[in-house]
Amino acid sequence: MKDKVEDDGALTVEFLKLPENTEKWPLVMKFLRLRTHVFVERMKWDLLVDKEIEFEQYDTATVATYIIVHRDDYVLGGARLIRCDTRIGNEEHGYTYMIRDAYRGRIPLPREICSSPPPTDPHSWELTRLISITNDRQTARLILDSANEFIKREGGRRCLFLGPPAFLRMASNYGYDPQPMGKVCGNETGRFLAFSCDVI
Repeated sequence: MKDKVEDDGALTVEFLKLPENTEKWPLVMKFLRLRTHVFVERMKWDLLVDKEIEFEQYDTATVATYIIVHRDDYVLGGARLIRCDTRIGNEEHGYTYMIRDAYRGRIPLPREICSSPPPTDPHSWELTRLISITNDRQTARLILDSANEFIKREGGRRCLFLGPPAFLRMASNYGYDPQPMGKVCGNETGRFLAFSCDVI
């Protein structure tokens, strides 16, 4: 995968994946620490934290591609992309991606998050763990638009999202056409929704 860098004023957005981007991996570690601050400390999600980073099975280095928005070395936001034909481990005990594994009952999220089986083709990608710490939503839009361009460049046709219902409204406001994949679900961490957008 060729690294892509775009400038938006003083902001830079990069796509990082091992083993291609080892020299920039400290940015990913800062993103994982930012996830701890946002999801665990502020939102009180019950997630695994080790050495101040929030990390899970989907953060397998050779599987996940990270979108990192930063100004110099200061990370302002990011997200994680996983192609939907991914398999982590074996079929019996392994994982694929969050939305599909929730539907299959492999992770502690409601199966009703999808009303039909999620895709497993190489033209679909999942975006999760979206964080933007700016108040003007510039970073969030930059992440979404950059993800769209990256997926299109990789031959993808659609992106699946998992997040609060406000994400669907945000995507619609930014010119995308989000389609819910199931109903709004909830647990002790809040309300969330899976939806799909065609690449534009």
